[in-house]
Amino acid sequence: MAATEPRPEPARGPGPTPAVPASVAALRELLDLLAAGAPAERLARPAARVRAAGAGPREQRAVDEATRTALDISRTLTQHRRREAELAALFDTAGDLAALRDLDAVLRAIVHRARTLLGADISYLTLNDPQAGDTYMRVTSGSVSATFQQLRLGMGEGLGGLVAQTARPYASADYRTDRRFKHTGAIDEGVAEEGLRGILGVPLRVGGRVIGVLFAADRAPRDFTPDTIALLSSLADHAAVAIDGARLLEETRSALVSLNAANERARAHSEALHRAADAHDRLTDLVLRGGGVDEVAREIAALLSGGLAIHDPDGTELARVGTGPATPPEQGLDASRAGGRAVPVDGTWVCAVLAGPEPLGSLMLTGRADLTAADRRLFERAALVTALLLLLRRSVAEAENRVRGELLDDLLTGRQPDGHRDTGGLALRARRLDINLATPHAVLVLGCEPAPRSRLLAEAARHARALGGLAGVRDGHTVLLAPTTDPGPLAHDLAQELGRALSLPVTVGAAGPGTGTEHLPGTYDEARRCLEALEALGRTGDGASLSELGFLGVLLGDRADLTGYVDRVLGPVLRYDAQRGTELIRTLDAYHRHGASLAKAKDALHVHVNTVVQRLDRVAQLLGSDWNSPARALEIHLALRLHHLARRRAHPADSTSTP
Repeated sequence: MAATEPRPEPARGPGPTPAVPASVAALRELLDLLAAGAPAERLARPAARVRAAGAGPREQRAVDEATRTALDISRTLTQHRRREAELAALFDTAGDLAALRDLDAVLRAIVHRARTLLGADISYLTLNDPQAGDTYMRVTSGSVSATFQQLRLGMGEGLGGLVAQTARPYASADYRTDRRFKHTGAIDEGVAEEGLRGILGVPLRVGGRVIGVLFAADRAPRDFTPDTIALLSSLADHAAVAIDGARLLEETRSALVSLNAANERARAHSEALHRAADAHDRLTDLVLRGGGVDEVAREIAALLSGGLAIHDPDGTELARVGTGPATPPEQGLDASRAGGRAVPVDGTWVCAVLAGPEPLGSLMLTGRADLTAADRRLFERAALVTALLLLLRRSVAEAENRVRGELLDDLLTGRQPDGHRDTGGLALRARRLDINLATPHAVLVLGCEPAPRSRLLAEAARHARALGGLAGVRDGHTVLLAPTTDPGPLAHDLAQELGRALSLPVTVGAAGPGTGTEHLPGTYDEARRCLEALEALGRTGDGASLSELGFLGVLLGDRADLTGYVDRVLGPVLRYDAQRGTELIRTLDAYHRHGASLAKAKDALHVHVNTVVQRLDRVAQLLGSDWNSPARALEIHLALRLHHLARRRAHPADSTSTP
């Protein structure tokens, strides 16, 4: 905001300076506390002081409501900070691991970071011994038991042995009482001596091979959330690459000592590792600086000198550089997901983007039929960084969609979260999301029975953001609020676009538009009835507003536009009569009132039957050749009655006359 010249203080007359009301001071203090990032307990103090000052009920309610909103904002900000801190720590870990060359240093850094990231009492790492057919304790952090530090677990034994055997993460809220795992005396003794209860283990995988297990554990029962499992899995993926790199480097050093002839090969291999580490750091730095999917795609394409496309789990394209539109091949994608490696398919390389076992999307590399081992590893590292970026985007999008969905639900009920009606508060919340309800908005209700609700909601939310509106779920329906002055065409276009995106018919009922918040609950009900009418009429996969449903729209609408309906049905005839002084409307009314009989109509009008025929021919020219079909006849008859009713109201003295 541009700086402005300070305004001169108005001259004050004699007498005391008026005191600032306690509620205003409290609201100012709340804003200051939020800006300073104060803890939640401090946010409750202004309301307590207002209460102690004896403020009136209205002021007290306003301060209490502001306090609740401030607490909600504080909690949301705290969650965002925690998530950002976790991702930042994970990115730092990736850089640190890429910089380490000593295997022991890599392993110590991994377990230390795992303990820090998850806030665990202890973390440890086991490595598989292919010759012995088991997995053994390699490094610990926070451990105090010598027995525990010397454990060896057979494949399938205990939680860690099961992870090492199946290459899948497992978690136990209380391992001592968890009978899902194969308990042995040695394992239970070590766990008891260490005092462990809650344990989480994730596999360390290099390609399709499990080289060990990374653990985080607490000395008290603990439920590990999906986000926690995904976070440790992402760290394990980075760790496995770093361990593999450290091992390769050690092998290279050993080969240099024992065989000077291998010097050139070792140098080339080392350069490849440095190139991969540098590329990983560049990509990580790009994500940390807020780069989007398009920027990451450009960077990966440049690093690998090929074309690149990034897709989401459903195969929807997220970004594309230097290549044409394409869909990731299912066979190659399944193989990549199973093995954790990049897979060649008909001259194209495919690499699954994973967060632990969860698929987040895929990378497709074109123009490189053959990849060296180093470039293949670089491509796989790019998939890891892409996974971090998509996790961050998903976290932000989920938080934003939740806030926007909650606002939409409150708007459709006309209530604040505390149950009170406060249209001003709702409008203010909307403005914070750049939604100006002072402009015309329409409500659209979506129906797509075969599609999963999550997919329909995700697509609706994407369109809502593009339109500058809101999307959410209400009464089992996906609902969209969008700025528009003409909801019918918008509903039609939305039905077509969503149908193409989901490959399923999507039906959209619309109502509105209106301004302000008070009309939205009724508009929602009207849009829902419009959706039901479309489905009853067999117009599945179409979109419309009630005003486009003819007399059904008149019957179902709360705010039926009768004048507009009459004009849509009879407008050309009414204007023809007004311009030429003819009696087409009167003739049409007589024809319908006398059962579509030409003879009875000519008697009622006192004209020759040929005159009636000529007038009805003119009506056909104005309304269309199907004007006398059953469906159109019903519309016209209803419109004539409404027109007659409107004239009677406007001219009571002529109430006995016909149109």
